[in-house]
Amino acid sequence: MTVHPSLQSSIDAWTHSIEAITELVTPLVEGEWNRATDLPGWSVRDIVSHVIGLECEMLGDPRPIHTLPRDLYHVRSESARRMEVQVDVRRHHTAPEMLSELEYTVIRRSRQLRNETRQPDTVVRSPLGEDRTLEFILEQRAFDVWAHEQDLRRTLGQPGNLDSPGALVARDLLVRVLPGIVTNRAKAPASSTVVFDISGPVEFMRTVRVDAEGKATVDGSVSLGPTVTLAMDWDTFHQLACGRVRPSAVAEQVKIDGDHELARAILDNLAVTP
Repeated sequence: MTVHPSLQSSIDAWTHSIEAITELVTPLVEGEWNRATDLPGWSVRDIVSHVIGLECEMLGDPRPIHTLPRDLYHVRSESARRMEVQVDVRRHHTAPEMLSELEYTVIRRSRQLRNETRQPDTVVRSPLGEDRTLEFILEQRAFDVWAHEQDLRRTLGQPGNLDSPGALVARDLLVRVLPGIVTNRAKAPASSTVVFDISGPVEFMRTVRVDAEGKATVDGSVSLGPTVTLAMDWDTFHQLACGRVRPSAVAEQVKIDGDHELARAILDNLAVTP
């Protein structure tokens, strides 16, 4: 095996989700590729284009030379513009063209991952134009592909894989950023404690503790008398964290015990993706 053991779980999760995406879109007729998704301005075709485009960038393919139309209302930042190029350049591709490119890209990328010999801490350029470690980027790709698999499943009415390897990668990544959300975004006061009680296919409880200096950590131990407890199922949690739904839309699915004002601040700032 040439792949470093610490990279294998991300590679396995990516493989599982990318194959699921292929299975989801292969039987679609032309019109179904135009179906709108939860992501503003993006259709089924656009999500698949996004996935293809980022994997092509991981392969080292040159970015398309393409000028975006000026009337794309959902493109509001420079990073969004960067993402949109790979999407817009494929907007007139037919279903067979999309499937052919997806299949070819997955074959090439799978071969690249099988032959990966670099160390996890090797610094490489991410599809977002950032220099990050290979381990971090592969985890991000597994997370991104799983999240988009779920976008497609909701749009196509085919739920599933909420407990897949990609879901577990997503859980670990999202738990890791909770301290920053609680302190930097939601401005939780010093010496406060926030419990996230998540049920469903991926079940976990994590406690974010803010010390007297305002520094936050997260662990799996139980907290007695937390400042606030947020309880919800995994599907609700990941959609909030991925920015797919607004807190007001899932208010009935979220149980709050304790400081409601702090809870609202956390929920309003929970989304980690634009």
